[in-house]
Amino acid sequence: MYLKNLTLRGFKSFASATTLRFEPGITCVVGPNGSGKSNVVDALSWVMGEQGAKSLRGGKMEDVIFAGTSTRQALGRAEVSLTIDNNDGALPIDYTEVTIKRTMFRNGGSEYAINGDTCRLLDIQDLLSDSGIGREMHVIVGQGQLDTVLHAGPEERRALIEEAAGILKHRKRKEKAIRKLNAMQGNLDRVTDLTAELRRQLKPLGRQAELARRAAVIQADLRDARLRLLADDIVTLTDQLAKEEADEKEVLTRRGAAETALNQAQEREAELEERATAAAPALARASETYHALSRLTERLDAVRGLATERHQNLVAVQGEVVQRRDPEELEMEAEEAAAQEEELQTRLEEAREVLETSVTERSAAEDALHREERRLEAASRAAAERREGIVRLAARVEGLRGRLTSNEAEITRLEEAAQQAAERAATAQSEYEMAAEEAAGLDEGDAELDDTQERFARQLSAVDAELNQLRDTERSAEGERAALAARKEALELGLAHKDGAGTLLEAGLPGMLGSLAALVQVEPGHETAVAAAFGVAAGAVAVSDEASAAAALELLKSEDAGRAGIVVARAVPSADRASWPSLPGGVRYAADAVTAPEHLSDAVAALLDRVALAADTQEARDLVSALPQVRAVTPDGDVFAAAMVHGGTAAAPSLLEVQAAVDEAAESLEAATEAAKRVAVELEEKKRERAEIAEAAEEVTARRRQGDRRRNESAQRLGKLGGQARSAEAESERYAAAAAKAAASRGEDAQKLERLEEELAEAEEISAAVEEEAPDADHRDELSALASRARATEMERRLAVRTAEERARSIAGRADALLAQAAEERRAVEREAERRRNRAAQATVAQAVVESARLSLERIAVSLATAETERVAAEAEREARDGELKTVRARVRELSVELEKLTSSAHSGEVARAERRMRLEQLETKALEELGVDVPTLIAEYGPRVPVPPATDADEDAVPLPYVREVQAKRLKVAERQLNQLGKINPLALEEFAALEERHAFLNAQLEDLKKTRRDLMDIVAEVDARVQEVFSSAYLDVEREFAAIFGRLFPGGEGRLVLTAPEDMLTTGIEVEARPPGKKVKRLSLLSGGERSLTAVAFLAAIFKARPSPFYVMDEVEAALDDTNLQRLLVIFEELRESSQLIVITHQKRTMEAADALYGVTMQGDGISQVISQKLDRPA
Repeated sequence: MYLKNLTLRGFKSFASATTLRFEPGITCVVGPNGSGKSNVVDALSWVMGEQGAKSLRGGKMEDVIFAGTSTRQALGRAEVSLTIDNNDGALPIDYTEVTIKRTMFRNGGSEYAINGDTCRLLDIQDLLSDSGIGREMHVIVGQGQLDTVLHAGPEERRALIEEAAGILKHRKRKEKAIRKLNAMQGNLDRVTDLTAELRRQLKPLGRQAELARRAAVIQADLRDARLRLLADDIVTLTDQLAKEEADEKEVLTRRGAAETALNQAQEREAELEERATAAAPALARASETYHALSRLTERLDAVRGLATERHQNLVAVQGEVVQRRDPEELEMEAEEAAAQEEELQTRLEEAREVLETSVTERSAAEDALHREERRLEAASRAAAERREGIVRLAARVEGLRGRLTSNEAEITRLEEAAQQAAERAATAQSEYEMAAEEAAGLDEGDAELDDTQERFARQLSAVDAELNQLRDTERSAEGERAALAARKEALELGLAHKDGAGTLLEAGLPGMLGSLAALVQVEPGHETAVAAAFGVAAGAVAVSDEASAAAALELLKSEDAGRAGIVVARAVPSADRASWPSLPGGVRYAADAVTAPEHLSDAVAALLDRVALAADTQEARDLVSALPQVRAVTPDGDVFAAAMVHGGTAAAPSLLEVQAAVDEAAESLEAATEAAKRVAVELEEKKRERAEIAEAAEEVTARRRQGDRRRNESAQRLGKLGGQARSAEAESERYAAAAAKAAASRGEDAQKLERLEEELAEAEEISAAVEEEAPDADHRDELSALASRARATEMERRLAVRTAEERARSIAGRADALLAQAAEERRAVEREAERRRNRAAQATVAQAVVESARLSLERIAVSLATAETERVAAEAEREARDGELKTVRARVRELSVELEKLTSSAHSGEVARAERRMRLEQLETKALEELGVDVPTLIAEYGPRVPVPPATDADEDAVPLPYVREVQAKRLKVAERQLNQLGKINPLALEEFAALEERHAFLNAQLEDLKKTRRDLMDIVAEVDARVQEVFSSAYLDVEREFAAIFGRLFPGGEGRLVLTAPEDMLTTGIEVEARPPGKKVKRLSLLSGGERSLTAVAFLAAIFKARPSPFYVMDEVEAALDDTNLQRLLVIFEELRESSQLIVITHQKRTMEAADALYGVTMQGDGISQVISQKLDRPA
């Protein structure tokens, strides 16, 4: 096995497709620094699966894509293909030649392929690792990797030997087993927890199941006792109802007599009430007059009292005297306050004048200080500006000097670049003209392809429209078919008998013909009418003879399957249709609308004897009135007969109606199914037609795409070449213009430099002269002290003004207030005199009111005595009348109470009977709904006259006992108590316990499987450890032997050996390197020279290579630090390695090149793109 070809396209500096063909032996790759030699090593590492950007000497993985140059645009992807000769079968794949390809796109996506088939990175790594190459790429020794080996730790050196020995796959196997163990441990824990949880649940659930079994037995006894007590209640209520209805007539007779006496008493009561009503107004007037005079007396007496009290209060107030201040005294105080206020205002004006003088002095002092400070600040700023200007001039001078120097170099570079760009432009233009000639003939035949493609597109569009229409039709037909099928199924469910008829049909007794509804056919539209005419027979079953009917009834009774109607198809005399009355026009008999099998025709005719089909209710009524012997049925199912009418709102559809609907739905479903099949056939034919057209169109499209691809490639190439020519030409012009501009700028900069140097010298002289005179600050200090004193004086005088203002403000307005108070006192005296005059007048009026009230009270007392006499007489007459009325009303009440009792008794009896009837209905409903037994069956099987069978746990010879209610009630209570003692019963416990037992057994089996798998994985880990220890021990001994031998050859007279850091643990031990060159006693690598350390690292790698050889090795300048002597020794080692492995060496050493079988030279022109040339060498025999 050896590397055969390496193709790079867009990888780092290899922009164009570049192929290197290798041969067995030693191949050297040479070239100047920076030409891209190491990129070949990076490409080999990258295509074999390297994932570290730093290992590829980049910052991120996208850096491997060609980034572009000044003459070539950046590419969108990098692609490397490596072909390996596999004639010896070293790679575990059935190919003698294997090509591995890796592609990286600018957006970060990657693709991998083996022999053109897309694969994963893991597939490539697994393929190479099985051949001894390893995932860590120990076969590639890149730049700086020797230093990595030198600084590697013991464990890292061990990893190099493990990879060469192929131990990595064993460790991967161990890691995979450990990962499975870790994942399995979670499952094992979960299954263990689940098993324990189920085990905990089994015991209580088992107890619940046992309770459920016991509860079932108790519930059976409970049901039996409840049924017997319920039957007893129903029988008792029925007997009580019969007795109470017999006593109802006596109560009604007594109530009639009481009603007559009550009517007479009520008439007398009405007469007395009428007389009382007539006398009531006179009594009311007398009482009203008496009360009105009494109220008037009270009001006059109150007015007299108020007037007397008012007169006394007014007389008392006239003698009171009010104390007030003298108005003249207040006016004298006001004059004194005005004099004080005037004096304070005079002092305030004097203080303000002094303050104004202080403000003026302070302002003048501060102005002088500010002028002096501005003068000093201006002098300081001018000095700073001068110094800053000198610094700026000096910086500009230095900048111009540097720019003149760089301009010279830039002009030279631009002239050379302009010449190179002109050469590239000429080359690109020549290539562009050649490519344009090649692209001229690519457009032939496009018009014909366009017409063909357009024709196919129109055909496809038309076929697609037809397909969509057919799909819509198919969906519609399928939807209709599904709806009809669902309707048919739903209707068929309605045919299932849920009573005794269903049991008979399922039993399949001899002579059973089937459901009557399924055996007869009814004309459409008459189903409901015929079903009503049949009555209960519409849901009946048909049997062949009476014996079959008797057997069916015995089956229903024995299985307690309920009731059923049975039609016997025996030979009966046919009804004489001639005896049937003639029907009016448009009306016919129901028998004419029914078709029945021959053996059922007589029975159907008997069931529909003289039954006519009426169009509506009115027609049915008219028909029965005219022909009483005829029954009439309407389309709604109402039945009219001479003595009976049956009907009402629509009930559930009869079996006859449902059967007719099923037949109709079946016919519609069959038609819809056939229609759907036809549409499906048309759809398949149209799909085949479209596929043929699409295939032909795709062929034309492929030809068109191929032509477009060729044109696009040609256009891209033309555009690229034209762009390169234009770019190179424009670049040459830009470089030339830039060179001319740089030359002009150089002359201007020289003139500016001379002028600026003169300005700098003049500025330095001026600055030195001015800085000798420093500004004096003593005068500013004097002015500052003067301003401070002026501000202090101003503050003192401002405080004096504030004090004077406060004193003047406190006394201001006092004089005005005193004058206002004096005026108010004079007005108050005048108001008091006016009030005294008013009170005297009011006292005179009050005395007159007192006298007038006394006279009025004397006259009213006489009238009040007369009114009292009249009122007493009227009340006496009323009391006599009320006595008689009271007696009559008492009689009315007595009779009313008696009548009410009798009515209540009758009503109570009626209510009691209604309640008993309702109770009876409730008991019947309870028996049917809760216990599933109808009343006749309940009385017949559980009634009080039916003996009670022995208990389930009684002896075999026990006999039935007579019914005793107390015993059954006790039995019910015992059963309820036992059921309550059991507590809450889980009715699903039996099923849940069985399911839980089954799940527990399943989980136990799963747990054992997991434990066995865990033991197997532990065995695998132990086996892998033993294999790793065996392989590593063997590899280490071989590497140790080879290292000692190679070190002795590279360092004649020296000694080198490998030492295990933990010999007792061959699974984790590290490896130390001891190297002692000849003539030295040191063994530590860090104390060796650079060349000795590099040679030691090479010896360690060569020992690994020889002990466990790989098909090839790639080394990048590993001998760069060696002298000729050591290089010659290393080349001897290379010669030995080439016998078993292919060597690819990146080198600058001539001696190494001489030892090569083939040379590849890598160069890079000014465009920044690497190119390769090869030379095969003839080695001496």
